[in-house]
Amino acid sequence: MQNSTQPAQPVTANHDTLRPVTPAEKSWGWFAIFNVWANDVQSLFGYSLVASLFISYGVSGWTAFAALITAGLLVMVLVNLSGAAGERYGIPYPVFARASMGLRGARLPALLRAIVAVFWYGVQVYFASTALALLIRSLTGITDGAPIMGMSGIDWMSFLLVWVFHILIFWRGMGWVETFLNIAGPFVYLVMIGLVVVLWNRADGQLLSQAQTIFTSADSTFGTEVAGFIAIVGTMVAYFAAVMINFSDFSRYARNRRAMTLGNLTGLPLNMILFSALALLTTAGAAVVYGEALINPTEIVERTDSVILAIIAAITFFAATVGINLVANFIPAVNGIANMAPSRISFRSAGIITSVFALFIGGLWTSFISQVGIDGFVNTLGATLAPLYGILIADYYLLRKQELSVEDLYRTEGGRYHYGNGWNDHALVAFAIAAIFSVAAVWVPFLSQLSGYAWLIGALLGGVIYVMRSRSAQRL
Repeated sequence: MQNSTQPAQPVTANHDTLRPVTPAEKSWGWFAIFNVWANDVQSLFGYSLVASLFISYGVSGWTAFAALITAGLLVMVLVNLSGAAGERYGIPYPVFARASMGLRGARLPALLRAIVAVFWYGVQVYFASTALALLIRSLTGITDGAPIMGMSGIDWMSFLLVWVFHILIFWRGMGWVETFLNIAGPFVYLVMIGLVVVLWNRADGQLLSQAQTIFTSADSTFGTEVAGFIAIVGTMVAYFAAVMINFSDFSRYARNRRAMTLGNLTGLPLNMILFSALALLTTAGAAVVYGEALINPTEIVERTDSVILAIIAAITFFAATVGINLVANFIPAVNGIANMAPSRISFRSAGIITSVFALFIGGLWTSFISQVGIDGFVNTLGATLAPLYGILIADYYLLRKQELSVEDLYRTEGGRYHYGNGWNDHALVAFAIAAIFSVAAVWVPFLSQLSGYAWLIGALLGGVIYVMRSRSAQRL
């Protein structure tokens, strides 16, 4: 197969967002990849999710800890698979999807990934605004008034300021984000270690012993521990599902395969070990000291009554959340929206569209969207993307044996990825069947026992159906 690095008849005319990166642009070492994952986990939503998992499933601290590490190992394997094409050919996710879905059909997975990214973008804007609200309260001592749609005046002001801040950043360009992430990541750990030290002193030596059992249900059994373990692994895999499917958006900037795999190793299982331990101790310490199950670290920091710690924590969590929001959510959203009409929708136009939707999603998070429940929210979004992951991976490894024609990927018509009408019907049918099942596993009570497996089953089902239909068609 042809392995050209320069496309002919580019579908991205007058718009270079989706073009293959050049060898000179492949500048990301392992530390840059590590920080993509480190900041993803260390964002305020990431911490809140991990903390809620300790509390929600009523399992011991060791069970939850083991489940989080297992999820990190599993995600590492999955992103190494999905990122290989991006690292080898320098192509982004919307272009990679054309191989399995078709030149026009790739708009479906790109759009779905963009929708998920827009949702995450809006939610992360809200969580970043809680850090700014903490900073304002710490510096001014202003008390909140009556809430409007679940947020006080300070909360709304912080939310709008953070929303505008995101717009200003992307308007100036994205070149500085790698450095921003490299700085923010380590400082998040310093703040969390500081929180643990404060809570350790106030817990009178009970922190370690309480961390093991404080969230365990009174009627806990071996069966409930196993069920909780599976559910936590499933939820964390679903949390990373959006980045897993479009990891080629990042891996295409990796210097080589070693940089990608080493960055994934340090950024996922090794990072999860440290972060999960700190999150467990912090959440348990807050429950011991304050008698409440607090899952937002800004709330815990506020309870410490330390102005210095509050200021440092607010700035650090704000930086980490904004940084990963731009990388993991803004870029995929812009790429997906731009892919709908590459010659007409520019980078900035797609960014404005993303920002407008994010304004409504983030504004409704407290009063409406969060009421669905963080784990249900995460699992639903992940279940939607799961079949697409399975189809992309099955197509690339089982059918194409890791060989792509970059020239044909960028054609407007014809070529091996046109599939007659621009849509690969086998991929479309596989996605529809698998997506119905994977989403139903999250919400239908009859399938509730499978909810922890929803993402994995959806991905496996999508891949199997796609390969069976494709190979059957080849035999006819």
